[in-house]
Amino acid sequence: MKRLCIGLLLISCLIGFSQSKEDAKRDAEITAKATLEMDFKTVLKHTLPSVVEMMGGEETALGYIKSMFDSMKAQGFVFEKADVVSVSDIVEEQGQHRCVIENMNQMKMSNQRIKSKSYLLGIYNNKADFWWFIEAKQLKNKALVNQIIPDFKTSLDIPEDEIQSEPIED
Repeated sequence: MKRLCIGLLLISCLIGFSQSKEDAKRDAEITAKATLEMDFKTVLKHTLPSVVEMMGGEETALGYIKSMFDSMKAQGFVFEKADVVSVSDIVEEQGQHRCVIENMNQMKMSNQRIKSKSYLLGIYNNKADFWWFIEAKQLKNKALVNQIIPDFKTSLDIPEDEIQSEPIED
């Protein structure tokens, strides 16, 4: 009986730990790095499954994302940086652990440097012990949200994305 109690305590500690801000940040950093390295399989692993399903499943989504990035690359688009800046407090809502992740991205295209501050909604996947993400700006589209996360409500503050561009001086 004592072993069972210790085992349950250990499991509850591990579950609580994996839902931490540090783990959300770690998984967001893994996803950002995978984006820079064009490792779209890892990106999709950390994408909310209902989004992947809307894209036609993993194989179709992989093809679509690769094609989109190849097209952007052919037009001179370069993804230079993808940094995770911060993670909000984690809240439990509608049976999910959620947080907001702030990112800074830097890209260049057509002699322009584009810097964007963007946000992700993180949702903890307790079965696989990692975080899923969705672009927070997508949560502004009510019709889309109802397909992805039906009856979505949150107390989290989700800021608007910010984009700046500047000419690249050679």
